[in-house]
Amino acid sequence: MNDLSSLEGRLRQARTVSEQLRSAIAAVIVGQNDVVDQVLWGLIAGGHVLLEGAPGLGKTLLVRTLASCLGLRFSRIQFTPDLMPSDITGTNVLVMDVAGAATGRFELHRGPVFAQVVLADEINRATPRTQSALLEAMQEHSVTIAGTRHVLEEPFFVLATENPIEMEGTYPLPEAQLDRFLLKVLVAAPQEDDLVAIVARTTGHVAEPPRSIVDHDQVMQLQTLCRDIAVADPVARYAARLVGASAPDAASAPDRVKRAIRYGAGVRGAQSLVLAAKAVALLEGRAQVAFGDIQQVALPVLRHRLILSFEGEADGITTDEIVGELIQFVPTRPDAVERAVREG
Repeated sequence: MNDLSSLEGRLRQARTVSEQLRSAIAAVIVGQNDVVDQVLWGLIAGGHVLLEGAPGLGKTLLVRTLASCLGLRFSRIQFTPDLMPSDITGTNVLVMDVAGAATGRFELHRGPVFAQVVLADEINRATPRTQSALLEAMQEHSVTIAGTRHVLEEPFFVLATENPIEMEGTYPLPEAQLDRFLLKVLVAAPQEDDLVAIVARTTGHVAEPPRSIVDHDQVMQLQTLCRDIAVADPVARYAARLVGASAPDAASAPDRVKRAIRYGAGVRGAQSLVLAAKAVALLEGRAQVAFGDIQQVALPVLRHRLILSFEGEADGITTDEIVGELIQFVPTRPDAVERAVREG
């Protein structure tokens, strides 16, 4: 009973904190409520988030605003074609004495990745070699420089922004790096009312940045509590069936998947579905993941993990369409469907 009361109290506190974060961000960002919620899913689940949208939609401002609300160290990396991997991770620098002579001793000059909230701005403007410099940091939460492994301080949260790949001067992210992002969030252009509000808010007096809402310990507690959210076996199996049906060579795959998809979501896709769904349940004050939570997170979790085949690209099919079809095609309870067929 005490454990249950404690969990309920922690859930209420988590919901209060999330509402405070939403309110603080809404004071700066107009609209984009779904985008804000998905970024919070990533933060609480301990995963990284990729934000895609045309320039000028407030992606960078959203990340800066979130960083202001978190009592964590923040850094920004502006990705450009001439950016080098060492500009991100850092390098060993020869130490000089007061007379300017070399001492023979090297000292680590830490790059901007040595922060807790890292904004990788316009990540697809840099070459694939530089993009890959983030791979180890995102997956292992560590950086290896000159053969020495340096552990990054927790929590470590990467928020990357990218322009649509059709735009000039962009490089598509490698599949291995895309898979390291828990979520890929699409930032849409604002509607007329929101655009008017944005203009009014940004052409007047400069507003003060939001104050810190949570500190390091609270963020870590939220991430720990997210892992404590329960997932019943039928819900976990539903997530597994969604991912399994995304593979074109699977017997359970819909015909459209077999024709339009070259590679399915894979193991990280299933893990990410469950983690993100736990974050949704936590933010809503629930101690258990529901089938609807899996469906709610399916688009941002899976859209960047499905690789279109040549036929799919030629037909103009999007991965969002495929995910939508998977949600419609894969039953939440196959045993109930089979029983209904037998009885019908």
